[in-house]
Amino acid sequence: MKVLLFCLSFSLLCKVVFSHNGGEHDDDYERGTHDSHHHVFANESIACHKIVPSNSQFASRLFKQITDRNPLDNIFISPVSISTALAMLSKGAKSKTHDEILEKLGFNSSEITKEEFNSCFQHPFYVFNHPDCELQLDSGNALFIDTKLKLLQSFLDDVKRNYESEAFSSDFTNSDEAKNQINSYVEKRINGKIPELLSSIDKDTMLFLINVIYFKGKWEMPFNEEFTSEGDFHVDENTVVKVPFMRRTGMYNVLLSENVTMVQIPYKGNTSALFILPKEGKLRHIEQNLQESTIKAWKSKFNQMYVELYLPKFIISTTLDLEELLDKLGIAEVFSDAADLSGITEQVKLKGSKAVHKAVWSVDEKGTEAVAAIKIVTTRLPTTIVINRPFILEITNNDIILFKGRVINPAVA
Repeated sequence: MKVLLFCLSFSLLCKVVFSHNGGEHDDDYERGTHDSHHHVFANESIACHKIVPSNSQFASRLFKQITDRNPLDNIFISPVSISTALAMLSKGAKSKTHDEILEKLGFNSSEITKEEFNSCFQHPFYVFNHPDCELQLDSGNALFIDTKLKLLQSFLDDVKRNYESEAFSSDFTNSDEAKNQINSYVEKRINGKIPELLSSIDKDTMLFLINVIYFKGKWEMPFNEEFTSEGDFHVDENTVVKVPFMRRTGMYNVLLSENVTMVQIPYKGNTSALFILPKEGKLRHIEQNLQESTIKAWKSKFNQMYVELYLPKFIISTTLDLEELLDKLGIAEVFSDAADLSGITEQVKLKGSKAVHKAVWSVDEKGTEAVAAIKIVTTRLPTTIVINRPFILEITNNDIILFKGRVINPAVA
């Protein structure tokens, strides 16, 4: 049994603004008219709304598995990146292996066509790279193929057409060379932020599949660096760490309930960061019972409030081996000897050996190159909200979950 090694995703979310440095696209895509863009967006949006509820459930179940296994760690993942890589892999899977992946990603052939399913995972990347969008989501799908392996042309055509995947020839018998080739690709796609995704690679690898996603956002209302000062973050009842806290007074969507405080901080564009702060001692209870339907219900109770908000500056990074986690979610056969990946190649029998996910989020004051001052004239005193104990976060574009995480200790990267 030969080995298929695939990296489900490498993800970087960075709030600092950079110039656009996306991958190459077909000339027709670059020269597309406004009307054609509008038509694409409309179709993608319709497809996404059909699959979003099921895919949100997948994200919630995956997040729960990770937090249960890592109760004391910072966690940060990109559900849309993981789903995209699995959807791309499904193009080469057959029989039960194929059906298992699609079912757990929320594909229901009676409700959504395969074309709409593919469109759903393309949607965020089209939207963020639209000329009118003030946010950008750089992405890259790549196949690193052993020099001895010949892939089916139908598979190559399929992943290129539906996922704009690039293909590279690799000599995995020279593991250091192959590792450097893949690390170089990742480093280039995310502007050099992570120089080394892989520390080693198995010489028996025949195919390496990777999805890279890099979010660049601008706070709609940036924080003033002059107001940032050091404060206490209460990791637990016995541990307090000093971290810099950003401060801003303004209008925010807020929920103040018995067990949770929730604040929505918008980016420019139709994307926002949601900070969920459980009451002291309630974090595990909230995590155990947190569903997207719960978050949706909480959002329906938002009030616009005048708030003095204190938010810690931090960088969190998570690297996960997902094979066992995916197995618990019902995506198991692709990692077993029973795997049917004959839609990729008929030369050898492949199976998945490793699924790696890495995500990084950097939060600071920066938001845009030039922002006019926003002044709010009010006679009310602001409600003070201090995010100074473990919290849950979610980054969404409409209903698409781009990133999801939990911060236990912002002083630990």
